[in-house]
Amino acid sequence: MGKFEVFLELMKIGGPVMWVILGCSLMALVVFLEKVFQFHRDEINVRELLRGLTNVLKRDGENEAVTLCDETPGPAARLVGAAIRAYYNGDADAEIRRAVDDAALDELPKLERRVRLLGTLGFILPLLGFLGTVLGMLKVFETMKVHEIITAAAVSAAVMPALITTAAGLTAAIPCYLGYNYLLSRINTITLDMEKAAQEITEFFARHREEQRKSGGADEA
Repeated sequence: MGKFEVFLELMKIGGPVMWVILGCSLMALVVFLEKVFQFHRDEINVRELLRGLTNVLKRDGENEAVTLCDETPGPAARLVGAAIRAYYNGDADAEIRRAVDDAALDELPKLERRVRLLGTLGFILPLLGFLGTVLGMLKVFETMKVHEIITAAAVSAAVMPALITTAAGLTAAIPCYLGYNYLLSRINTITLDMEKAAQEITEFFARHREEQRKSGGADEA
């Protein structure tokens, strides 16, 4: 009997709960892979981005800087782009920070989307396994009620589905928890990059504006 035949036999013995566990497991796998690819695309070298942008902005290359932000993937680049647009619109420092905060409010839900679903699946999968266990034990007691003399083979046949569903639920839940915690760590890393980028670009604009004010005062003198 091949591995696939063994798998189908276990699914048959475990009953309907096994198919629910399988469906939840596949859903968790899809969510995990989707978020991994998203985070791989969004995670950039913020230091390199800011270094290039500050060199461009020192030459007052607004369009070039905005284009660079638009072409760079990830929420950190979009936050910096919002700050650049606000600065060249003539907004004050407080308005620039507000523009960055508004952009962050748009980006954070994109990072967290479906991640909680993975955590929820990791929580309910063991419960589904225990539900299969309870249903299996009910069959055991039903068998004992119908038959005055019950054999070890009959008990084993009734208990087997309960054990299979419990094992399947736990086996699926463990990777879900690991994947959920991994994605949370990636979100924390990207969030820190966003905060770093927002702080550095706002400080750069504050210094740049002060330098322009001083140079303007010197020219008038």
